[in-house]
Amino acid sequence: MRSRGRILIVDDEANARAALSEILHEEGYTTEVAADGFKALGKLEEFGPDVVLTDLKMPGLDGMGLMHKVRELAPAVTVVVMTAFGTIPNAVEAVQKGAYHYLTKPLNFQELSLVVERAVERARLLADNERLRDRLRGTAVEGHIVASHPRMTDVLKMAEQVASSRATILILGETGTGKELVAELIHRASPRKSKPLVRLNCAALSESLLESELFGHERGAFTGAVGRREGRFEQADGGTLFLDEVSEIPISTQVKLLRVLQERSFERVGGNETVHVDVRIISASNRDLALRVREGAFREDLFYRLNVVNLALPSLRERASDIPELATFFLKRYAQENHKPLEGMSDEALAALVSYGWPGNVRELENVIERAVVLCDAPRIEARHLPPHLAPSAPRDAPPAIPGATIAELERYAILKTLEACRGSTSRAAAVLGVSPRKVQYKLREYGGEAPPGGARGDDDG
Repeated sequence: MRSRGRILIVDDEANARAALSEILHEEGYTTEVAADGFKALGKLEEFGPDVVLTDLKMPGLDGMGLMHKVRELAPAVTVVVMTAFGTIPNAVEAVQKGAYHYLTKPLNFQELSLVVERAVERARLLADNERLRDRLRGTAVEGHIVASHPRMTDVLKMAEQVASSRATILILGETGTGKELVAELIHRASPRKSKPLVRLNCAALSESLLESELFGHERGAFTGAVGRREGRFEQADGGTLFLDEVSEIPISTQVKLLRVLQERSFERVGGNETVHVDVRIISASNRDLALRVREGAFREDLFYRLNVVNLALPSLRERASDIPELATFFLKRYAQENHKPLEGMSDEALAALVSYGWPGNVRELENVIERAVVLCDAPRIEARHLPPHLAPSAPRDAPPAIPGATIAELERYAILKTLEACRGSTSRAAAVLGVSPRKVQYKLREYGGEAPPGGARGDDDG
C-alpha cells in the first residue's frame, strides 16, 4: 500500500517516540524517530521526510533550533511542534517563526491525525512548487523561458511588466505551450514570490470535488469529510492561485468564484464561517473563453473579472525559429540525465523538427527529444532516432554543410523550407520566421520565383 507520507518524529522520551510512531504507522504513514535535534538532522537527508514532528523542549538542539535548521536545509519539509500545556507561548512563537502548527501534550490523537494530514499536503505542495521552479530554471536562459521569437518575447515582457500588480491574468494558448511556466514566471517576479503558488486543474475534478478543492470543507459536509480541510484559496493566502483549464468550471461554481474575486471571502463547503483571503488569481485555458461566453457555458461577468490582463501564447509552429534552441536545451538535459555524451543532432534531424507541425507544442517537442536521446546509438541524434511520423527521407534540397556555407545560402534554405511547411503561405511563413511578409516575397523574387510545392500565396492568404 502506498505510504500517505513520511514523518520524522523527534522526542527525547523513548515511550513518546514509540507511541507516536506506532499510531502514525497504523494510519498509513512511514515513520522514523530521533532522540534529539542533532540526531534528527543526521536523518533528514537519508530519510527525506515530508513532515518533522518535534518536541520543543529537548537537551542539546531543541525543537526551535531544529526548526531553523530544517528550514535552512530542506525548505519544503513542514515542521509541527509539540509542547506541554504550560509552555504554549513557546509554541506560538515557533509558529510565528515558521512552524506549520503546534500540538499540546498530552496529545489529542484525532487532532494529531488531522494536523499531520494537512502538514503532509502542505509539504507536498511546497515540493511541487520547488520542482516547478527547478523546471523553470532549467527551461530558462538568464531567468527567462527559452524564447527568441518576437511573439513569445513580447508575451514574456508583458508578463514581467504586470507581475508586480494585483491584476488577475488570463493566459490563453494551446495545450503544451507553457501556460503553467508563464504563471510561475509571473509569481516569481511578483511581491508574492515568498508565498505559495498553488495550482489546480479545474477539468480534472467533478463539480462537488472542485468546490471542496477550491474552498475547503467542514467536518461532516459530505460522506468521507472526517475533518475540516483547507481549500486551495486558503493554502494560497498571500500568494497566487493558478487555475488551469478554467473554461471547464461548472456554472454553479463560477458564481462562487466570482464572489471570491469581488469580495475576497467565501465559506467552506458545509460551513457558515466567512473566510477572508488575499490571493492573486492567474487562470489559463486552451479554449476560446469569449466563445464559451457566447455559447452560454461561461459567465460573462466572471470572464471580464479573469481577463483583466490577457496573455496569448503562440503555438510552437508559430514560433518555429525557437525550435533549434529548445531542441538543443532538451537534448542537453536528457543526455545528462541518461549519461550519454551526445554531440548534438544532424542537419536532417533538425530540419525534420523545424518542418513538423507540433500539435502538442513544446511539451511534444520535449517528449520527442527525450525519446530520441534514449534510443540514440550514435554520437549525435539522427533522423532515424525520431518517431516515424517525423523522420523524413533525405530531402532533395538539403542545406549545405554548415562549414563554408554562406549566410545567404542558409537564409534561402530556411525561407523555402518554412514556406513548404506552411503550404506556401507567405504570411504564415513570415510569422514563423519573425519577419514581414513583404521580405519573404522579396526574397522569393530574388531566388528567381522559386517556390515550395503548392506555390507561395500572397499577404492576404489564410
